[in-house]
Amino acid sequence: MVNFKIVLEKDEGGWIVATCPSLPGCVSQGKTEKQVLKNMQEAIELHLKSLAEDGLPLHPKKNGKKEVVLSVTV
Repeated sequence: MVNFKIVLEKDEGGWIVATCPSLPGCVSQGKTEKQVLKNMQEAIELHLKSLAEDGLPLHPKKNGKKEVVLSVTV
């Protein structure tokens, strides 16, 4: 299992749009947060499958930038 950071934003129509910064072009949407998370999980799985089938790297270089997820206790 691999964790991916996703970004959720509401659009002007009230839909929630999800993007995955580490997988450019991997986008999904849903009417509820539960729905968009389910849809995004499927989108990520299909995106990774497509990259693998095309022989492309799963982690493309990002001009020296690296994204990480950091947990902080407050």
